[in-house]
Amino acid sequence: MMHEREQSDSSVVPGKPPNKAGAPAAEVVEGRGLAKGNLREQNTPRTQSRRSVLSALERVREAAQQDGKQRFTALLHHIYDPQRLRAAYFALKRTAAAGVDGETWRHYGEDLESNLTDLSERLKRGAYRARPVLRVWIPKTDGRQRPLGVPTLEDKIVQRAVVEVLNAIYEQDFLGFSYGFRPGCSQHDALDALAVAISTRVNWILDADIRGFFDTLDHEWLVKFVEHRVADRRVVRLIQKWLRAGVLEDGKLTRSEEGTVQGGSISPLLANIYLHYVFDLWADRWRKTRATGNVIIVRYADDFVVGFEHRSDAEQFRKELSERLAQFGLELHADKTRLIEFGRWAARDRKARGEGKPETFNFLGFTHICGKTRKGKFTVQRRTMRKRMQAKLKAVRQQLRRRMHEPIPEQGAYLRAVVRGHCGYYGVPGNSGPICAFRSTIARLWRWILRRRSQKHNLTWSRMERLVARWLPPARICHPYPSVRFAVTTRRRSRMR
Repeated sequence: MMHEREQSDSSVVPGKPPNKAGAPAAEVVEGRGLAKGNLREQNTPRTQSRRSVLSALERVREAAQQDGKQRFTALLHHIYDPQRLRAAYFALKRTAAAGVDGETWRHYGEDLESNLTDLSERLKRGAYRARPVLRVWIPKTDGRQRPLGVPTLEDKIVQRAVVEVLNAIYEQDFLGFSYGFRPGCSQHDALDALAVAISTRVNWILDADIRGFFDTLDHEWLVKFVEHRVADRRVVRLIQKWLRAGVLEDGKLTRSEEGTVQGGSISPLLANIYLHYVFDLWADRWRKTRATGNVIIVRYADDFVVGFEHRSDAEQFRKELSERLAQFGLELHADKTRLIEFGRWAARDRKARGEGKPETFNFLGFTHICGKTRKGKFTVQRRTMRKRMQAKLKAVRQQLRRRMHEPIPEQGAYLRAVVRGHCGYYGVPGNSGPICAFRSTIARLWRWILRRRSQKHNLTWSRMERLVARWLPPARICHPYPSVRFAVTTRRRSRMR
């Protein structure tokens, strides 16, 4: 009874300890509520012995948690399970672009059971072949373009199934300061962790970025890292098939021995595995054995921020980090990696030396600023990055020009989604000014495009205000204060002990 209604699982409460004794609560692994999509794999009903039998993936998860060095030799049967492939299919975006074979989600679903059965059999006997990835380019805020890969539909399905199985293992290994593309971890979790951590003994910030990480990731090293936990050669070969499938652009197929194409479900997990061994474990060991003061770390994919109590630690860490990355074919981005004075005493110390205000840094779309509360206490102020806002407004302006002659309700529905999405991400405490400015600019752009529809316009501001009130949601703060979010997590953990 696949679609039978059942009682939901309870929320997951964190059980892993902080990464460093005495570290702030910001780096304690967070709990997470129920997923909005498919339910986790359920345990079977009680047996005659009246003991719950753990599901297949739950047993894998439990074994990985109990033994951090165990290598799993039989995982492929979890992947080609038709039920898991079916769940992966329905988890895909219905309107996603088709790959090189032109197969769409809806067309594949017209004969879904037959297609999934055939896919399962091919995976089982090793006849599955990965197809090249179709490369497209999307604009970045700095004017450059980011390469994005579009796998075929079947590759997307299998990759999702592999990610679900491997997550059961690696979620037990990944450290608490790693937030990128993990179940139950969002960008706002990383932002809140950083804000809370900086409020402790942090005086220097290393804002770092790895140059072209997804393009320079070494396949040989990646396979070695995967084999630390995965001894099933069939699963390893499956990953190698995707790495070697190549990229198709303008009818030309290119293959490389390094890099993983962004766009597939497997790429974020492989990137996290690579950085787990290259950066996370090394950085965690460094701060426990080499640092003379407090060190905090927050990483989201290849973008990470490290805070230090002492400048000498920061400079030594940066030097040794460059050497560490070079061993695995990586390097820090010179233009995006900076060491700045930032923290509770930064403004006071810089003023005493006759210097200006503390420098700012960007992380996950926000500019972080040393500020004060109304009571005069130090706080990390977060503002929408100017480049991000300008790029979004430019995109909206271009879209409105294409939608110039659409009915007002259709334009209003589009702009409502834009404003709601923007406020949903950037609506953090202390950022009300920028999100209100974004909404006001959207209203002015809308009026500008409506007035261009006719030379005999009579769109007064009073009428425009009625349209804005009807279609554009108010700019509101959607997220709690960072300390509040983590206080809730801490209370949940204490109740379970």
